[in-house]
Amino acid sequence: MSSPPPTGPPPADGLLSAARRNLRELAHGLSHASHPPTPLFADSPRRWLRLLPYAVVVALTAVFIPVTIDVLTSDYGVRGGVAGALAVGQAVPLLMLAHRPLQAWWIVFAADIVGALVLLARPEQQGTIWPWSPPAIVGYLFVLLALGLRESRRTVVGVWLMTGAAGLLLHLIAPVRSDGGALLLAVLGAVVLVIGASVRERGEAQRRLAEQWTISEAERAQRTLLEERTRIARELHDVVAHHMSVITVQADSAPYRVNGLSEEARAEFASIAAGARESLAEMRRLLSVLRSDGSRGELAPQPGLERLQQLVEATVRAGLPAELSLASDVREAVERGGVPQAVDMSAYRIVQEALANAVRHAPGARTRVSVTARDGHLTVLVVNDRARKPGSPLEESGTGHGLVGMRERVRLTGGTLDTGPLPDGGFRVAARLPLPPNRPPSASATPEEP
Repeated sequence: MSSPPPTGPPPADGLLSAARRNLRELAHGLSHASHPPTPLFADSPRRWLRLLPYAVVVALTAVFIPVTIDVLTSDYGVRGGVAGALAVGQAVPLLMLAHRPLQAWWIVFAADIVGALVLLARPEQQGTIWPWSPPAIVGYLFVLLALGLRESRRTVVGVWLMTGAAGLLLHLIAPVRSDGGALLLAVLGAVVLVIGASVRERGEAQRRLAEQWTISEAERAQRTLLEERTRIARELHDVVAHHMSVITVQADSAPYRVNGLSEEARAEFASIAAGARESLAEMRRLLSVLRSDGSRGELAPQPGLERLQQLVEATVRAGLPAELSLASDVREAVERGGVPQAVDMSAYRIVQEALANAVRHAPGARTRVSVTARDGHLTVLVVNDRARKPGSPLEESGTGHGLVGMRERVRLTGGTLDTGPLPDGGFRVAARLPLPPNRPPSASATPEEP
């Protein structure tokens, strides 16, 4: 039998290995910045916001140099030259806080330790604190705030440990002179680092959320596009299948309807019928893939311009005052089949989507639908006024996914689409779909012989 695994404390070698690994990580964090040398708000579109970090560090440096010199000379009795050198070492690195806060911390940290040793060599003055002078404490807190806003949590912890260790070591060197200044800096530094790290992590969380929202929005738009293309493909199958079926029937029945056909002509008609049947089979296989989600095909014929009046009436019953203007030549062309089915169906779907958008985004707005034919193109125009109901203005922050289907249908027919808000708060949808050229009667019918 195998012995059970040990349940006691981990061996000392494992603890030492983990400690060495953590120390290496802390050392790496303290010696390598976790961000590129770019200032805060570098990506902001506003120029004054991009210049703000530089203005802040220049102001801090301009304030701390004279204040540090004055405090060291008047309160601690340090000579002017030494006080000036310490002020430069402790305050000038603040200029680096905008883009290299970690390097600035190393310089300020070393300068503060040197300043503490210089103050230790001077006689103790009444009312002063040690090992850190008041300007050194305040300037150091600004450095810690910049670190908390830019560096990783591991680096922030390492900086705080280094600060506390330096204060403890100086306290052990001269416990009589130490009157709580080291503990004060450690406590205030921890508070400032926590605040800076919290602000940084919150900003990172907001950026990740915005990126995820952008990705989700792009995926949603792509899914809407694919769904609309699939829907168009299904509708086109019904249109094309109808024509292919007519070709098959005509080719199969030609030998019985036309007398005196040669064997070559009969074989040609048979080949045409076989090709049409094969094309129909291919389309049915493609449609089965498009409907792999289990949806069933619609048995009703696809709607067209002849059903626009019913669509507008249904919209009026939904509470949207809508008007339809259908040109007489368009009505005649639809009745005699002069409008291609793809254009006919696309025009209907564009009006349907435009009216649905008006109901959703501009309830109660007066809407006008106009369909005309001119210069070989079918023009579909849907214009709605601003929302009439109080508290329901035209929404300008929509995703615009309803326009995806319009664009795809217009692209299918080779037309153009123009959409956009109007100055009075309304919205306009204008589609221009190409029509086939008018053919003379002789092109479609053979004249009778006299």
